Amino acid sequence: MTFGKITVASAVSAIAMLVSTAALAQEPTVNKGDVAWMLTSTVLVLLMTIPGLALFYGGLVRAKNMLSVLMHVFYTVCIVFVIWVIYGYSLTFTGGSSLIGGFSKAFLVGVTPDSKTGTFSVGVNIPEMLFAAFQMTFAAITAALIVGAFVERMRFAALALFVPFWVTIVYVPIAHMVWYWAGPDAIADAAKALAAAADGAAKTAAQAKLDEVTADAGLIFSWGAIDFAGGTVVHINAGIAGLVGAVILGKRIGFGKELMPPHSLTMTLIGGSLLWVGWFGFNAGSNLEASGGAVLAMMNTFVATAAAALSWMLAEWLTKGKPSLLGIVSGAVAGLVAVTPASGFAGPMGAIVLGLIAGAVCYVFVSTVKNTFGYDDSLDVFGIHCIGGIIGALLTGLLVNPALGGTGIMDYAAGKIADYDFATQMWAQSKAVLLTLVWSGVGSALVFFVVDLLVGLRPTAEQEREGLDLADHGERAYTM
Repeated sequence: MTFGKITVASAVSAIAMLVSTAALAQEPTVNKGDVAWMLTSTVLVLLMTIPGLALFYGGLVRAKNMLSVLMHVFYTVCIVFVIWVIYGYSLTFTGGSSLIGGFSKAFLVGVTPDSKTGTFSVGVNIPEMLFAAFQMTFAAITAALIVGAFVERMRFAALALFVPFWVTIVYVPIAHMVWYWAGPDAIADAAKALAAAADGAAKTAAQAKLDEVTADAGLIFSWGAIDFAGGTVVHINAGIAGLVGAVILGKRIGFGKELMPPHSLTMTLIGGSLLWVGWFGFNAGSNLEASGGAVLAMMNTFVATAAAALSWMLAEWLTKGKPSLLGIVSGAVAGLVAVTPASGFAGPMGAIVLGLIAGAVCYVFVSTVKNTFGYDDSLDVFGIHCIGGIIGALLTGLLVNPALGGTGIMDYAAGKIADYDFATQMWAQSKAVLLTLVWSGVGSALVFFVVDLLVGLRPTAEQEREGLDLADHGERAYTM
């Protein structure tokens, strides 16, 4: 049958095409710019760890333990990468419970270059395999940070067991609790269905679905706590684990009686500078899109770091009479740590204030508090990462306030920025900090005790005096 020059078949075909086009328009899009940015950010986070963290830590120890530190960091990256694709990603970023995910994506089943996952914008996706790779580098650097607390006195065999146990028991659940959620698309779709529901029964069913989607989240996320790039997951988590390890292993032979100066502050500066460069992938990459949010995180990573470096330097200058290179680099790392959870939420002025506070407070913990209690946190993992992470996590709850230049927190169900409530947000941030401290502290202690029973944590006194480069690896960093 024809109507003029248009056949019924062609009309049906045109309608089908329109329906198909409309359906396609509703599908989440993948932007090549976002993909390129996330590929770059993933490599930048690896740069933070090797060579960045490895050289930063390596330069701070005595020459006889240089290779030992490099080996600890490099091994950690390798073993965590393998664990992540086998089961780590699945347990972290799938549903299951509020404490940990399931095994539905073990061995990256169903995770392909073509499968997609959400960002923080409705209707915008990136390849899921890229997201998995990005998060894999986070797991690796978190475990590697712990090494600095007990360098020069832990056997490599002990570390080889500690890292996979710790990542499984401590890191994965914390990351799931903080970062797992259904995503903006699922929440927005459920909210639209509720708004479109015509009668009471339909509204009840739609509301139940929205509640179900909203509840599909990690415990800390469901509390409303915010952590843009890992103040709790990475820094508090690693920092308290490091302190626990330092206490359980005990002090280095000669600690407090012999000088143990860094053997190469030049190398430490190189490593610290690489950390700062790589941290742009860490913070700005956590936006998951090449958009204004990434620009904000990048700017905050510049200015908070600079402010903290200056703050630490001035505090040291006033108390010791001279500003040191080690001090200003340590201050920069403290600033990087503190701004991590706030990088995508605070305004630049808030980030500067955050940096100034973190630099000074971390300096006090690394000098006065550490000396008062006498624990041997070799490279100040607790004083910089745990304390800096706590400062950042708590002040993120304040600096996110739009009245202070923050971005506010998006309510995806309402489709707008939520009203800010100081007491509610600070309570959520405080609970996140406390749970992370307890979970990581207790879990880390259990792992250390188990590893000690299996292979022993410390080398012999003779091996420790000789240096772990030769004792564990049969090599020297330098041959003169």
